[in-house]
Amino acid sequence: MTILTTPRLRLTPLEDADVGPLTAILREPEVARWWPGYDEGRVRDELRTGEDGGEYVTVFAVREAGRLLGVVQACEVLNPDYRHAGIDVALGLAGQGRGLGREAIEAVVRWLSGERGHHRLVIDPAADNSRAIRCYEAVGFRAVGVLRQYERGADGRFHDALLMELVKDDWRG
Repeated sequence: MTILTTPRLRLTPLEDADVGPLTAILREPEVARWWPGYDEGRVRDELRTGEDGGEYVTVFAVREAGRLLGVVQACEVLNPDYRHAGIDVALGLAGQGRGLGREAIEAVVRWLSGERGHHRLVIDPAADNSRAIRCYEAVGFRAVGVLRQYERGADGRFHDALLMELVKDDWRG
């Protein structure tokens, strides 16, 4: 059981008791804009740790003083020829605007590049999510290119995403 800590946060395995509160966070309008369509069943089905078709997914609940603020997910590609990991993050309004997203991502980057041995990390925010993009750039991620019509939005249409990467040699942490 992996637990990551920072000066203000504790990232712990997602528990069954977190499903309801996390669903409420994912339904907050500013979060649901980027993470649409989550109900308790989808949270339970999709946001869990384990093997998934040649990849290994680790899901962390992000907590500040015991309060659930959101979730960070790391998806590791285990094929040795293409080994890398991807990160997804969702923080509710209570966790936004205070640098906690950056702190959580930096903790996951340290774990993935250190303990898990990944040399390359990727993240793919919506191309118009400027707040998230600034956060990821502050950690050291660099834009690689636009993924056109990449993901379906809350409006049912496909929207672009920005592919960003962080190569271990470039990380400032």
